[in-house]
Amino acid sequence: MRTCFRVVPPVLLLALTVLFTAVAGSAGSSDRIFFVPIDLGTLGGTDSQVAAVNDSGQIVGLSLTPQYTRRAFSWTQAGGMIDLGTLGGSESVALAVNRSGQVVGWSLIAGDTRVHAFLWTQEAGMIDLGTLGGSFSVAYAVNASGQVVGASATASEAAHAFSWTRAGGMIDLHRDPADRRFSSAQAVNASGQVIGFSYPPDGFGVEHAFFWTQEAGAIDLTSGDTVSQAEAVDDEGQVVGLIEAQPLGRDAFRAFLWTSTGGIIDLGTLDSTGSAALDVNARGQVVGYTHSSVGSDHAFLWTRKSGMINLGTLGGSAHAYAVNDNGQVVGDSGTVDDGKFHAVSWTGAGGMIDLGTLGGSESIAVDVNASGQVIGDSYLPVTDPRLSPEYHAVLWQPISSLGCYNTLAGCDLSGVTLTGAYLPGADLRDTNLNGAKLTSANLAGANLRGSNLKGANLARANLIGAKLAEANVRNVLWSRTLCPDGTNSDVNGGTCEGHLRR
Repeated sequence: MRTCFRVVPPVLLLALTVLFTAVAGSAGSSDRIFFVPIDLGTLGGTDSQVAAVNDSGQIVGLSLTPQYTRRAFSWTQAGGMIDLGTLGGSESVALAVNRSGQVVGWSLIAGDTRVHAFLWTQEAGMIDLGTLGGSFSVAYAVNASGQVVGASATASEAAHAFSWTRAGGMIDLHRDPADRRFSSAQAVNASGQVIGFSYPPDGFGVEHAFFWTQEAGAIDLTSGDTVSQAEAVDDEGQVVGLIEAQPLGRDAFRAFLWTSTGGIIDLGTLDSTGSAALDVNARGQVVGYTHSSVGSDHAFLWTRKSGMINLGTLGGSAHAYAVNDNGQVVGDSGTVDDGKFHAVSWTGAGGMIDLGTLGGSESIAVDVNASGQVIGDSYLPVTDPRLSPEYHAVLWQPISSLGCYNTLAGCDLSGVTLTGAYLPGADLRDTNLNGAKLTSANLAGANLRGSNLKGANLARANLIGAKLAEANVRNVLWSRTLCPDGTNSDVNGGTCEGHLRR
C-alpha cells in the first residue's frame, strides 16, 4: 500500500513541468463480479487523475477546471470531489494523503511564477510550507505524524531534499552542504525514516538512492558509477527500488531490497534482463515487474520464503505498482484481445482480475488501501475522434464491503452511496436499493427487474435501455435523469414514470 509512503508517479512529475466488464470479474466468468467502478468525476474540466488513497477511502489527486487549470482535489464518499484551492496562484496538485486526511503537494503562489509545497487540512486549509531559501519547493509524501518530505531550492537555487514538521519547520536533509549534487526526498515512513535520491546538477550522470534518519543523516545506498533508485520504504525501514546490475552494465536494472543490517539484496528476475521493485508492505512482500527488451513485462510478488512469483497476465505485459498489508496487488496488464492495458487486482486466492475501464480503451490501478479499495485512472468512451480521449479518476469498490459476494443481484444495498457507479448492463435483479444514492450512476442497459428503488436518488443517472419490470420506483428522486426510453426526466415533468421499459 502506498498511502503515506507514495513516490510520485512519472505522469505527475510531468505535471510539474507542464463494459460491463468494467464491473470487474475474472476472465471467463462475467456472471461474477468483485468490484464496482466509481467514476470520481472532475472539478468541471475534462480530466482528473488520482495520486493516493488512505485507509478511510479518502482519495487525492488533480483535476482540470473549466478553465483548463489543474487543481488539487480530495474525494470522499460522503462529500464527493472538493477543490483544495491554491496558495494564491492558478494551479495546484495533490500528491499524497495520510491516515488523518492531511494532504500534501504543490501549488503556484500569487503571480504564478513560483511553486511552493503545501500541507492541507480540513481545519486550516492549505498551508504554505515555504522553501529552503530558494524559489521553489514540492511536497511528495506525508506520514501519519504529519511529517512532510520533498524537494526545495536553497538560496543558491540548488535542489535539496527536505523534511518539514510543525515543530521544526523545514530542514535540509542534504548530506553535505558542500556537496554539489542535487537531491529530493520521495517518501517517509511512520518512524520518520526518509528515502530519496541525489543526482548531478546538470541532470546527466549517476543517480544514487539514499536513506535518511535523524540519528545518522543521509546514507547513499550505492556509490561510484552504480545507479540506484529508491521507490518505497516500510515502517521497518526496508527499502525497495532498482539498481544497475553488475556486470551487465548500464540499462540493465534489477529489483532490490535494502535493510540497514543486510544491505542490498538482488531480487532477481523472471527469465528476463531487468526488474524493478515498486512497493513493499508491512509483511515484507515486494511487488514490481520484470522487463525484457525482446519479450513481455511480467508483474511479480517477492517474499523471502518463496522468492519471485509471476502474477500472471491478461494476455500481454503486466506490471504491479502497489500492495496492501493483506497481500492484494494492483497494477495493469495488456489484454489478450487488443493489447490495451486494463487495471488489475491480484490476490493469492483469486488470481488476477480485470478491473475493466469506464468505457474507454485503457485503465490503470496505482494504489490500494487496507480495505481493498483500488484507485486508478481510466479513459472514457471516445465521443469525437478529432479530440484527445478524456480520462477520469476511478475508485474500484469491493462488493464485499457492501455485503455482497460474487454478484449484486438480490443483494441488500439499501441506503448505500454509489454516486458515479459505472454499471452498464449490470445484473441488479431483485436488488434492494431502497434509499440508495445513485447520483450520476451509469445504469444503461442494466437489469433492474424486481428491484426496490423506493426513495433512491437517481439524479443525473443514465437509465437508457434499463429494464425495470416489477421494480418499485415509489418516491424516486428524478432530476436530469436519462430515462429508459431515452427521454429526460426534466422534460417529462420531473419523472421517468411512464417512460420505463417494463
